[in-house]
Amino acid sequence: MVDPRPGRIAALLAALDRANLDALLLTGLANIRYLTGFSGSSAIALVMPRQVVLISDSRYAVQAEEEAGAAAVVDIQPRSLWAGLWHHLGALPGVHTVGFEASHITHRDFQRLMESGARWQWRPTTDMVEELRERKDAGEVEAIRRAGEVATRALDRLLRGLRPGLTEFEVAGLLEHALRDEGSEGFPFPTIVASGPRSALPHAMASGRVVEEGELLLLDFGAELEGYCSDITRTVVLGRADSRQREVHEVVREAQARGVQGVSAGMTGEDADALARDYIQRRGFGEYFQHSLGHGIGLEVHEAPRLARRVETPLPQGAVVTIEPGIYLPGWGGVRIEDDVHLGSAGPELLTHFPRELIEVA
Repeated sequence: MVDPRPGRIAALLAALDRANLDALLLTGLANIRYLTGFSGSSAIALVMPRQVVLISDSRYAVQAEEEAGAAAVVDIQPRSLWAGLWHHLGALPGVHTVGFEASHITHRDFQRLMESGARWQWRPTTDMVEELRERKDAGEVEAIRRAGEVATRALDRLLRGLRPGLTEFEVAGLLEHALRDEGSEGFPFPTIVASGPRSALPHAMASGRVVEEGELLLLDFGAELEGYCSDITRTVVLGRADSRQREVHEVVREAQARGVQGVSAGMTGEDADALARDYIQRRGFGEYFQHSLGHGIGLEVHEAPRLARRVETPLPQGAVVTIEPGIYLPGWGGVRIEDDVHLGSAGPELLTHFPRELIEVA
């Protein structure tokens, strides 16, 4: 497979040139991984026209060289990453104006720039790498697809062992165990398990509540593979569903199907959101769909673009997005169905495959 990093670095350098920047300091770990391949938890990177420098600490001496050595000069600092930064900047007399990632720097580190780095002019930047990350290449799409396969296999294993009487904590533990068994490198976000009336909380954390027969059970989780995330939600019923549960689930299922089939590159985030929202509103549940239709997914579980009301930015070709409408009725419960979709040149491509019809767990 062709190494994508040189092309990514070239695209970023072109953006730096347009912004009249001599270099860019990266502190966001996902952005550093995207450009260099380094997956550790301690690093900064300096991107310049002639080279990229990755600065990490002694814990990552071997890993950094193995992962990033072909894309960057690796500098292992025994005491301070920032000492390495001042060294490399000081050795480059042509570098005067340096950008920094305004969304990924602490106040303490900003003070370092203003004090120890006072000889350079520092300019805040926003989303310079994130904009490149929106358009996934074939390797990224395949990694997200495989992460989706890990997640759906784990869900299948969970449902075969699910029963009333378990707590939400226990269900989350079983699901996370299955994710690990199926090959997930980690958990992109805390697993959401919400039962009965708690399923009306869109981002409920698992609790000690016991799941009873006949209740809705909302499961929102993901897998991670090669650093890339999947994100999937299914809402099931333990036992036989009643007519109200069937009605609400069918409205969400149809709304989600319209979103998956209708979303495409070039439409605005607002128009994408309307694919599902308009149908839910016509069915009388509009006020109970409280969040946006979806978001981008990749090295982070939430990244650009956004599929939401009042977002007029067009969706880029190549993006991978979630489609996740929901209906949440306070005191009764909620239903959400979520899948990951690639916005390819031939139209939307579903990356996560699991039944979307109402599942009654016997």
